[in-house]
Amino acid sequence: MTSRVTEIPAAPSGEVHAYYTHRLSRETDCHDVYASMKAGKVDFVLVDVRSEEKYRDAHVPGAIHMLVGKMTRSRLEAWPQDTLFVVYCAGPHCNGTDKAARRLSELGRNVKVMIGGMTGWADEGYAYAQGAEPAAVAGFDVAA
Repeated sequence: MTSRVTEIPAAPSGEVHAYYTHRLSRETDCHDVYASMKAGKVDFVLVDVRSEEKYRDAHVPGAIHMLVGKMTRSRLEAWPQDTLFVVYCAGPHCNGTDKAARRLSELGRNVKVMIGGMTGWADEGYAYAQGAEPAAVAGFDVAA
């Protein structure tokens, strides 16, 4: 007798490994972003793609604000071509990260989505920054 779990056999381990490697090449999560900041290993640009008002009210420390419509070749020239951009929006109910990832990739830029967005950041209990200017990552206070 098979269960609903096993009625469709599991994929071979090599296929599962390839699937999740593929997925992780496009996604990161709030904990990995936080841990990188805490360790001082910020080798990516964190981008909040929500409205300017939402960004000013609360954003992930160190994140810059950039709407999808403002993602242009000239705007991105401020960063080397091999820069990894990590984009986030409100949370799993928002497709702003999908639009941003699509746009950045159209421009030939490396991009990952921070799954969970602000909802995930809050669920983890991490502190927010406020205001129009991004918080300095070097001054990121993980205890806040």
